[in-house]
Amino acid sequence: MRTISVDDRQLAVNALIRVLKEIDPEGSHAGLISSVEAIRYVKSNDVDIAFLDIEMPDINGLVLAKALKDIKPNLNIVFVTGHMEYAFDAHKIFASGYLIKPASKEDILAVLDHLRNPIERAHGKLRVRCFGSFEVFVDDEPLIFRRSKSKELFAYLIDNNGGLCSIGELLSVLWEDGENTPSRNSLIRTCISDLRKTFDEKGYHNIIKKEYNAVAVLVDELDCDYYNFLKKDPVAVNQYMGEYMKQYPWAEMRIPELSVM
Repeated sequence: MRTISVDDRQLAVNALIRVLKEIDPEGSHAGLISSVEAIRYVKSNDVDIAFLDIEMPDINGLVLAKALKDIKPNLNIVFVTGHMEYAFDAHKIFASGYLIKPASKEDILAVLDHLRNPIERAHGKLRVRCFGSFEVFVDDEPLIFRRSKSKELFAYLIDNNGGLCSIGELLSVLWEDGENTPSRNSLIRTCISDLRKTFDEKGYHNIIKKEYNAVAVLVDELDCDYYNFLKKDPVAVNQYMGEYMKQYPWAEMRIPELSVM
């Protein structure tokens, strides 16, 4: 997340920034000691949340909040003050929160969980590696799947390159005997739901396309070495060393096709 903390006392700014960095070490957290600096900063930078002291000498924090909302209407305003009497005025500005100094980590986390304008995490495309072992990455970190069958199911959808896969087809591939039992049918549907939930939790809401008794991946939402290879991208072509989703036996059928391209 991207925040600013505005207080005319540098020590107060530093204390709040320290907690915010502990909560979100990968975020952007700017400390400012005047309202004028805050207005200038918000005009030229993306900001999700402004933590504002109210009693400041140049421009009152309530006035500053209105000015910042004029610049960025969806900006979350959180007032950080030692005075409860401003709470009603803060409510009229549609603030996202009101913290009493000194604000604890728990207090800040509670405010972040109830922002008026929820923050959408900025992501690049979900990165999928098919050459070698199959893996999925979010911000260069391996994605942890709750079930191994969910991961394998996603791998097969990737291999199918955007085509719809029926429940029956998935059953025949993911189990060697291909037997369609009620328990396996239920597990496939659970895995599909599990996949969608996993991606939703990471901020990717458009990866899985679901039709009646069939699913597919939306290939345009992915950065995938296999797809790039099919487009004859030179980097992807050089990455292919004869191994493709090597942990899944069914994926071996794709290798002859890749080897002649």
